[in-house]
Amino acid sequence: MKIAVVILNWNGRKLLEQFLPSVVKNSQEATVYVIDNASTDDSIAYLKDNFPAVKLVPLDQNYGYAGGYNRGLKYINADVYTLVNSDVEATENWLLPIIENFENNPDTVVLQPKIKDFKNKKMFEYAGAAGGYLDFFGYPYCDGRILFKVEEDRGQYEQTKEIFWASGACFFIRKETFDQHKGFDEHFFAHQEEIDLCWRIKNTGKQIKYEPQSVVFHLGGASLNHQNPFKTYLNFRNNLMMLLKNLPVFYIIPIIFSRLILDGLAGIVFILQGKPKHTWAIVKAHFGFYKRIPIVWQQRPKKSIKKYYKRFSIFIK
Repeated sequence: MKIAVVILNWNGRKLLEQFLPSVVKNSQEATVYVIDNASTDDSIAYLKDNFPAVKLVPLDQNYGYAGGYNRGLKYINADVYTLVNSDVEATENWLLPIIENFENNPDTVVLQPKIKDFKNKKMFEYAGAAGGYLDFFGYPYCDGRILFKVEEDRGQYEQTKEIFWASGACFFIRKETFDQHKGFDEHFFAHQEEIDLCWRIKNTGKQIKYEPQSVVFHLGGASLNHQNPFKTYLNFRNNLMMLLKNLPVFYIIPIIFSRLILDGLAGIVFILQGKPKHTWAIVKAHFGFYKRIPIVWQQRPKKSIKKYYKRFSIFIK
């Protein structure tokens, strides 16, 4: 099985300096690539001088997470793509359980490792933890993380299991599957495009799994942190787009109407917290969603899975 470990970079020289050595050292079974989203720092020069074995795929502009991977992966030949954020530390033998899982389970087309916090290595990390799900209203959450509450890893998620979505922070996917679904939806730019892709894959009956024997540590928030209103805008807009695109038709009106109300309440909370820019980001996200309704509607699959959620609410575990 030919594995490509692919890092998407944009002005991330410091992150590459900190995290790339662990990826290169612990990925002997793979070829390591860096797709560069037209960085304006010295990322490319740093890679050429310090990691000549790492293959570079330069792009002509910043296409975001979705567009960057869609374009860059066209130049990479492998059986499995390993999409890794530039702020991820790889551990020893992290690829072996993934390779074994893919080889033994032909219906498994996407895998996620255990993702732990680089800053506190006893804890799970927000972006993925022990595998992702959606609640009834379409809010993403994970085993190991609900809302902003993150669990300590006490060995409670040590079984390989089927999940709904795998984190884009460390995302293993068969090339055949990525090509079949035409990659990520570039209308998302960044955030939740991996959930959208996983939902589309789920609709075909293929499996997405969490593999706890593979472990990585993720810094998180390196490109856009939670204090950035643009991140708020992308998360709220993209989640609504994803719901319209993938929900079973009889769920669309009640769920999206409920979400618009809940988003409004979130906006009020931001005001009370003294974060009016985030409230305005939600307003812009809604209008951005309305603008894209005709495009998103045309992208709807012929059928969608009837039960898309694991639990009724993220507030109940």
